[in-house]
Amino acid sequence: MPTPRETIFAALHARLSALPATTLRGEVLPERVPVEGLLILRDGEPGEPEVTLSPLRYHYQHRAEIEAVVQGTGRDTAFDTLTAGIGAALAADRTLGGLCDWVEAEAPRPVDFPVEGTASLKAAVIPVILHYTTADPLG
Repeated sequence: MPTPRETIFAALHARLSALPATTLRGEVLPERVPVEGLLILRDGEPGEPEVTLSPLRYHYQHRAEIEAVVQGTGRDTAFDTLTAGIGAALAADRTLGGLCDWVEAEAPRPVDFPVEGTASLKAAVIPVILHYTTADPLG
């Protein structure tokens, strides 16, 4: 049975997979970026939890990351559309079906990467803060 953390990441991945971009989880950047864009969900850093006693609970503000990548001549518009889609997908259900207390993305810091012989890439890491509680730090 998956842990609450893994269940949350699976739900976040499913929500991102509904977007037109190709969505991967924990994969390396492929050699080719799909025309509609690419999202790679990274587990990130759970940080130090707040701990409450009786009952014992660990309250996390887990910092996951979404790598968003687009390529082509219209990459500025495509990147804007892709990031707006991520924002709308998260805003549609800030609790991921009740799995989290709150899900919130931070603003991306886009960077253009020149690629020899083809159109440049536009990419950014989008931090996503997942607020959730578990009964076990390994759970």
